[in-house]
Amino acid sequence: MSNTKALPLLESGGRDGQGAAPCCPPLTERPMNAEEAETAARMFKALGDPVRLRLFSAVASHAGGEACVCDISDVGVSQPTVSHHLKKLKEAGLLTSERRGTWVYYRVEPSVLAAMGRLLTASPAV
Repeated sequence: MSNTKALPLLESGGRDGQGAAPCCPPLTERPMNAEEAETAARMFKALGDPVRLRLFSAVASHAGGEACVCDISDVGVSQPTVSHHLKKLKEAGLLTSERRGTWVYYRVEPSVLAAMGRLLTASPAV
């Protein structure tokens, strides 16, 4: 089992991400404290590589909400490099995976997308 720390995007979350709170306030709500900034930076750093962003997008947009590595590995780099980038996305807490036979299936949890969306959403004008 890996000893890497997953990105804590969510505090207490309900079933299927309902009522989940993002790790950090929306950027327009107030200045982030140091811990919130560190958490958000890990997420953005993981998505800051074009290959990782393409892989994340391929998984997130795949039918059924999950994708076999065999279906998303055509991103212009070798298979070991794809595996490296998928590992980095998992370490950042952005993907989960499950081995089924010889293939690994990746999923972006709906709560992760919801938390990312809330972080980047502007607060309504008062």
